[in-house]
Amino acid sequence: MRIASGGVQHETNTFASTPTPLADFLRDSDCGPELSGGETIFSRFRGTGSIHGGYIDGAEAAGFELLPLLTARAQPAGVVEQSAFDMMLGWFLERLKQVMPVDGVLLDLHGAMVTQQHEDAEGAFIAAVRELVGPNVPIVTTLDLHANITAQMAEQSDVIIGFDTYPHVDMAERGREAAELMARIVCKEVSPVQEYRQLPLATLPPMQCTLREPMQSLMRRVKELEAEPGILTATVSMGFPFADIRDMGVSVLVTADGDADLARRKADELAGWLWELRDELQPKLTTIEDVIRFRNEHPDDGLIVFADGSDNPGGGAPCDGTVALRAMIDAGVEGGVVGVICDPETAAQAHKAGCGATIRVRLGAKTDDQHGTPIEADAYVRTLSDGRYRYRGPMLHGVADQLGPTATLVIGGVEVVVSTYRRQLLDAEMLRIAGIDPTARRLLVVKSAVHFRADIGPLAAHIFDADTPGIHRPDFACFNYQKLRRPIYPLDADVNL
Repeated sequence: MRIASGGVQHETNTFASTPTPLADFLRDSDCGPELSGGETIFSRFRGTGSIHGGYIDGAEAAGFELLPLLTARAQPAGVVEQSAFDMMLGWFLERLKQVMPVDGVLLDLHGAMVTQQHEDAEGAFIAAVRELVGPNVPIVTTLDLHANITAQMAEQSDVIIGFDTYPHVDMAERGREAAELMARIVCKEVSPVQEYRQLPLATLPPMQCTLREPMQSLMRRVKELEAEPGILTATVSMGFPFADIRDMGVSVLVTADGDADLARRKADELAGWLWELRDELQPKLTTIEDVIRFRNEHPDDGLIVFADGSDNPGGGAPCDGTVALRAMIDAGVEGGVVGVICDPETAAQAHKAGCGATIRVRLGAKTDDQHGTPIEADAYVRTLSDGRYRYRGPMLHGVADQLGPTATLVIGGVEVVVSTYRRQLLDAEMLRIAGIDPTARRLLVVKSAVHFRADIGPLAAHIFDADTPGIHRPDFACFNYQKLRRPIYPLDADVNL
């Protein structure tokens, strides 16, 4: 049994001003100038908490030959340049032709990629693969919990399996599930019948977190549904709200074994459960000034985390916002940390000056005017790093990554981790390589909405969702949707399922 695998992952924020070129995929994928497949993918992902790590484990458990052709990812940002998408899809299709015939295809996609020509880039990707392999070769697609799943994605895939967790700590598990289900399909042990429902509902990141209610209880019910006789898998996709496309929003899928009526009934049931929770899925935000006051009133409570999701690079924001940092400096906060601010110019300036130097900086807020203004101040260079690290927490465990040349600066009483590359602060190791032990600090501002909760969250005594400006702000009132289907809750009042 020979199963091909691969894909392109990008979460596109259509409100971001910076487009995503091919160079971003080449840099962030770290798989060579043409995104090499084969042994490059095996070496990078074997034994890691990633989808392809799960594919590899699943292939070995099921005893089939995995043929990884390409895996490409770029940090979330603005619309993907069409030439980049076409190039990567072309590489994948050409490599797939070279290994055909295959018994199946595993596609490692995100589900919220938008290009200059495709609102539904994953749908276009899957359709191109389907056209090449024909109607009888099974395609099993894995998607992020933030996928804006379309009818085309569902129609062109035999099965879609989405992440069950946010923070996404189950990627390897879902990859293995997809690989093992693929083997059962090819061996004719099961006959998947998939049912798709798109809800008139949009949600925002903070309350999509599956470590919190109501999502925690909902996902327990999903697991119970999957254990019912005749059900192969079920997916809840909460959608990526920072994309002005027709199909942004929540959807569900249920796949049954040869029983279309069962799949329809269970998909309706799952959609109903989710619709009942719509009012509970709206977040409550807190200003940095209120958090500083809380910190001063609770001096012995331990670490406080301020989740600056509005500037979350994991959702396409520039990761250089200064609103929280400025407030902390003005308030004379001691024992505070801001991480990570992406400012290649300042990072290079610090590296040139060296540890122990004091430099005059113009820090942050250089991408646009939506995330504050630059901080002009004297900064002490406390540590320098090459920015290389390996994720040690439960999300992406074992995967190597880098911040690029990185500096820890001290401005007033606040430490600021300044990077060359945009990365979401989702793992404490990203602070440790910068010389910071988060457990020894009082107030930590993370450029993250939810993913930090997997590794940094357990270290915190209190967590607050930030009320700050930005293109990833969890507030629908801040965005002017022109292409989104209407009516949709909560943007519209009178909406029925």
